[in-house]
Amino acid sequence: MRIIFMGSPQFAVPTLEALVAAGHDVVCAYTQPPRAAGRGKGERRTAVHDRAEALGIAVRHPASLRDPTEQTAFAALDADVAVVAAYGLILPQPILSAPRRGCVNVHGSLLPRWRGAAPVQRAIEAGDAVTGVTIMQMEQGLDTGPMLLKREVAIDRKNAGQLTQEIAKLGAEAMTEWLADPSRTPPQPQPDEGVTYAAKIDKAEARIEWARGADAIERQVRAFNPAPGAWFEVSGERMKVLEAIAMPGIAAKDGTTLAAGTVMSDLLMIWCGDGVIRPTLIQRAGRAPMTVLELLRGFAIPMGTILA
Repeated sequence: MRIIFMGSPQFAVPTLEALVAAGHDVVCAYTQPPRAAGRGKGERRTAVHDRAEALGIAVRHPASLRDPTEQTAFAALDADVAVVAAYGLILPQPILSAPRRGCVNVHGSLLPRWRGAAPVQRAIEAGDAVTGVTIMQMEQGLDTGPMLLKREVAIDRKNAGQLTQEIAKLGAEAMTEWLADPSRTPPQPQPDEGVTYAAKIDKAEARIEWARGADAIERQVRAFNPAPGAWFEVSGERMKVLEAIAMPGIAAKDGTTLAAGTVMSDLLMIWCGDGVIRPTLIQRAGRAPMTVLELLRGFAIPMGTILA
């Protein structure tokens, strides 16, 4: 097929590569514009931009697709379909309807659960047992279009980074499977029952609230790894928790009530709203990740300390 690809982060790259490997004619890749990044504020291109150029595919990165001139240029590509994966810009109706088969999206959840910007993180945070990918016909609503193909994956104890990589690969496979025979799976409208929304991650959510239960904190740690990273403060320094073990239901030995966030042992076992949470992999600001034992050798956190 003659395809326009639209995507930006690393999540989208496996789908782009799969389209090329399957022999499709990817006539252009649309991606978000380069943005200032790092201390030097130099411009950083998206992962899709770099990979598309390496594959010899023309790249366009308009700041918006609402300009009629951009819409005309898009339509002039005369595509059979536009394949979209985490593009990050709103597609107005003239874009959605320009390709002969419209725009088809790789969405990282089992729709209608977790429509929106952060489906992988929200699935982990909520304690879902499974998630997956939905190939969806796009329309103007937020991830409301008819479903074309679904594939499941178990969440297990994966963090957001690991699960995103797995779903990205699964999405690439599902998209190429659907493109091989689009008529095999007729579009299915999404049911009204079971709709949930995966709101964009706010950095303020990443601060650990010790009054929450141990299981909830452990899921928060996995949901926000690698970014933005669940964190707490001690002695005025911010610590990111990258891995942790939940021990719900544990009570203080003498039956006393402890303040949430109290350090209960020399191994950084922390009292929380329901039992204990024990971080196992920590990252101090500006440093590489380290085990808790490595941290405590150079940064004492005595028993009785109440973490903020």
